[in-house]
Amino acid sequence: EVQLVESGGGLVQAGGSLRLSCAASGFTFEDYAIAWFRQAPGKEREGVSCIHSSDGRLWDALSVKGRFTISSDNAKNTVYLLMNSLKPEDTAVYYCALALKCESDPLLMDYWGKGTLVTVSS
Repeated sequence: EVQLVESGGGLVQAGGSLRLSCAASGFTFEDYAIAWFRQAPGKEREGVSCIHSSDGRLWDALSVKGRFTISSDNAKNTVYLLMNSLKPEDTAVYYCALALKCESDPLLMDYWGKGTLVTVSS
């Protein structure tokens, strides 16, 4: 059974940093891409960043480019999202999601974690 478990969310002041983790199990890690999405209250889910465990980084949202860094630790079957220079508009529930290829459309992702809340105060 595919499982994706996010952790690391919390309350952070603007300008601060936070690292999210997505622990994955139930599949061959090197065959899949894992993406981070986020959903703010009242807004649609949007793609943040994506990495293929074998191919590396494939895309980042323009709104986070230069501030967020996705990485993969294949030995731990874990994908991270390091978020620097956080802004109040980054406040959202952050989800990791699985597919064979990196996709920016959440409808094209096959499996989802339950999310972790990031709140950035001004």
